[in-house]
Amino acid sequence: MAHLGAGIGWRVRFDDTLETVLTTDLTHPQARQSAWRQVVDLIGRRRAPADPRAIAILADIQSAIPLPVRTASARALVFANPPAALVRLLAADTLTVATPVLASARLEAEEWMALLPDLTPSTRAVLRNRRDLPEEVVRALASFGPADMVLTDQSPERAASEVAAAPSEAAAIEPIVEQVAAPIVEAAAEPAPDATPEPAPETAPEQLEVPQPEVPQPEVQGPFRIADVVARITAFQRQSENKPRRPAAAPGTIAGFRFETDSRGVLCRVDGIERGPLIGLSLAQVGDVGLLQLDGVAAGAFRRRAGFASARLHVGGSSEAAGDWQIAGAPMFDPGTGRFTGYRGSARRPRREERAEPAAAATPSAADTLRQLVHELRTPAGAIASFAEMIEAQMLGPVPGVYRDQAGVIRQQARELLGVIDDLDLAARIEGKDLDLRPDAVAIGPLLEEIEADLAPLTQLRGAQLRVEPIDGAVQGDRRAVERLLARLLATLMSAAQAGEALAVRPLDGTGGQVLLAFDRPSALSAYPGEALLTIDDEGDDAALLGTGFAMRLVRNLAKELGGALLFERDRLVLRLPAREDVPVGQAHRG
Repeated sequence: MAHLGAGIGWRVRFDDTLETVLTTDLTHPQARQSAWRQVVDLIGRRRAPADPRAIAILADIQSAIPLPVRTASARALVFANPPAALVRLLAADTLTVATPVLASARLEAEEWMALLPDLTPSTRAVLRNRRDLPEEVVRALASFGPADMVLTDQSPERAASEVAAAPSEAAAIEPIVEQVAAPIVEAAAEPAPDATPEPAPETAPEQLEVPQPEVPQPEVQGPFRIADVVARITAFQRQSENKPRRPAAAPGTIAGFRFETDSRGVLCRVDGIERGPLIGLSLAQVGDVGLLQLDGVAAGAFRRRAGFASARLHVGGSSEAAGDWQIAGAPMFDPGTGRFTGYRGSARRPRREERAEPAAAATPSAADTLRQLVHELRTPAGAIASFAEMIEAQMLGPVPGVYRDQAGVIRQQARELLGVIDDLDLAARIEGKDLDLRPDAVAIGPLLEEIEADLAPLTQLRGAQLRVEPIDGAVQGDRRAVERLLARLLATLMSAAQAGEALAVRPLDGTGGQVLLAFDRPSALSAYPGEALLTIDDEGDDAALLGTGFAMRLVRNLAKELGGALLFERDRLVLRLPAREDVPVGQAHRG
């Protein structure tokens, strides 16, 4: 009973302290800060009731309290079990203030349910990271998913505003990281469950009348902050750079060294040269070992416990041991037992007529490298296009309109990227002489009609016209290559056409078993006479992703592979392809 009476007495004095704080003149900034700290601490630790009048006063002076003071008060309430009214007040503050309280508050399910609608998506995200909330609260949080995770405005103005706000978001990261470690420190400082908590000292009313300047509190020794760790790493690197180092000999200036190995063939002693790059080299290993390359002469001798000479060793890097060496070694045996104990040997630089470096591996050509890159790009680009098409068609279930629109944009851009990848692959195959062509008779007229229909959206977008005159005859060549050539050429010319301009494709009289096609040159390309079209990749605003010059070079090279040519005249481009005269047009391959 005496203990219970003492607890009631403390509670009465806390209530008196709260009443004193609430009746104090809060016009002075220091008085407001002092009152904020005391009231938040008393109510947050449930040493005073969450009086509506006290909460209202806190809400009135909240905007006048500096952010560091509000943040410190919120962090002090970790695991203090603040009441719902105070949690609601602090949750409406900035993210740095709300995060410590929301990450540790212990409210009833009904109190959480009443608080969730008033939280922002960012503060609700803090609750989503907790694993101790009641199931009904977790379900309620899930119901806010469509509102919290909706696509935002992607306009350039919105992006610019988000970039401008990035520093403030970055500033919020440090308190949140510290908050992760704060519960450990707080839990270690809490008394045992059966211990009587020591009451906080009372605040005298006269101290509120004449506010005292704040005394800086010593920092609590706790977990390292990320900024402190980064600062220590930077200081260590600076000290390492300023530390004087022993000057090393230039690579290749030392002519030889001596070495010994253990019974496993591992170098354990080196004399006459820097030891670091060589210690740990095993004579039993063949090939690349880090910066070391050793041929099989030493390894073969080690298996037989025999001597060896003229083994080749290459040391990489920039140390004084770097370069090529010729090494020789003799086996050592214990005189008493006859056991093999290792090798003792020497190394020297190879003479001019000797080659100590291992054979260089074949370097892949630029075309092979490009084809490998194209292969690595085509698979993910195709997967992205396919999945975007599934979203757009709602094959996986109902999808909101904003997601379908963005999926359509992604699908279109992925298709364009796949076209660029195909162009790069074709250029790499031509460069590497690896183009697989299967000659056949290809009718030009029907093929141009198909391409004209495919380019209708581009023609409408440019506001131009494309007229294909009737063309008879067939060419000798691979249908896929011929189709790619004509489609790429027409798409490039149409991309340069201006509104109201008409481009025509007409046949010319061919001689010597050839088919000649004339393509009108757009007026925008009239400033590039002759083959100057091949050099305009980086000039102006080009609609083609890889540039007009690249497309023209691709068409010209593909025409050469088909046995034809692309000629650049003043007002037109002339495509020459080999004709197939012995097959009637009606029997030409139409795909």
